[in-house]
Amino acid sequence: MARNNERRSALADAGIRVLAEEGARGLTHRAVDAAAGTPRGTASNYFPTRDDLISALVDRIGERLTPDPEVVAARDTRPPDRALFADYLRDVVRRLSADPHVSLALFELRLEAARRPAIAATLGAWRQRAFQEDVAFHGDSGLPGGQTEIALFHYAIDGLMLDHLTAPLDTGLSVDAAIAEFVDRILQ
Repeated sequence: MARNNERRSALADAGIRVLAEEGARGLTHRAVDAAAGTPRGTASNYFPTRDDLISALVDRIGERLTPDPEVVAARDTRPPDRALFADYLRDVVRRLSADPHVSLALFELRLEAARRPAIAATLGAWRQRAFQEDVAFHGDSGLPGGQTEIALFHYAIDGLMLDHLTAPLDTGLSVDAAIAEFVDRILQ
């Protein structure tokens, strides 16, 4: 069974690459098979429908964006202050930047969700869980701010990543400096 899970992950990773490089219209079972180097029909065997394939991509994106347990454990020992929250945001941006295909695929899914209710439901449920986990981390850590501030950070990080990965503005502001400004201005 482990091998099946490995192949499932490999197919989902290939789907993420296809989605990032070709967009939602290019995401087909055949394209995933080609990107994964598997025989034609393999992706269809694992993910019989396009909605199944997209659901698997959402799950895999979630897995790939999960924080490193050691990083989480190290944060748990720190005092709840702005520096801790800034480091938390830097870790989020680091994970989103580690493989641009993941973030680009996520943006593609977000655009496709505007047109397809099934994708909106799958992606929306995942995003809502991630948001609630962030709110819980924030509250459990005793950091300043609450749900509204976390929402503002989500909006800011989404915009930062979209800019960073597409046609970046030349503002002279580094990603790290932007995060510091977010923290200072939102957590007043």
